[in-house]
Amino acid sequence: MVDKAQYANDEAEARGCLVLLRHGETEWSQSGQYTGRTDLPLVGQGRRQAVEAGLRLAREFPDGFDDGCVFSSPLDRAQQTAALAGFEHARTLESLAEWDYGRAEGRREEEVSRLLGRPWKLWEDGPEAIDRRLGGDREAPLPSGGAVLVRNSDGESLRQVSERAAAVVRRLQPLIEQGQRVLLVAHAHVLRILTTQWLGLEPSAAQLLRMNTAHYGVLGRYRGGNVLKRWNC
Repeated sequence: MVDKAQYANDEAEARGCLVLLRHGETEWSQSGQYTGRTDLPLVGQGRRQAVEAGLRLAREFPDGFDDGCVFSSPLDRAQQTAALAGFEHARTLESLAEWDYGRAEGRREEEVSRLLGRPWKLWEDGPEAIDRRLGGDREAPLPSGGAVLVRNSDGESLRQVSERAAAVVRRLQPLIEQGQRVLLVAHAHVLRILTTQWLGLEPSAAQLLRMNTAHYGVLGRYRGGNVLKRWNC
């Protein structure tokens, strides 16, 4: 006798997924400068990457994503990526904003270390370890020339970002369990941290998950548990 309930669960488990798409290239993603809340647009290469990502997603998910199940970070680079990938009606989800790097914003890791006079690592020390004297609004350079205004805050700790990400997981988990397909368009660090929360890992494990611009990962369910199905596609 066929267990209809189990069959329905298996069907939902096979179909349901959470797809995480990183935005395309910006000037600072090319140069390695921390880009949290500074609202940089995509460069030409980033726009092309977004279109190509949309084509890859269309091939892998020919039935698309469920109604009301496409979300984007509020930041322009993610919104642009969503639209160019074919998801111009993505719903804005504030919790998908990138990690607020505080006084590291617009700087590279080696620059922060030089200014502090000691080694500094984002994943180990966080923005909160940066001397307040390095804060305040300032102009940060663009590799193409000129500069952009950076409004520094104290930033977020890794734990604070993980709490935001965990709230997104709690909101979306029931949809995935029901067999729905959900797409999130956002940023490398917040998406990697969200992945650790889906998998029940410490948020620092996110540093082990590389995610290239305009690439995506797929989270899902298997035998009643949350799993990582594919990564950096």
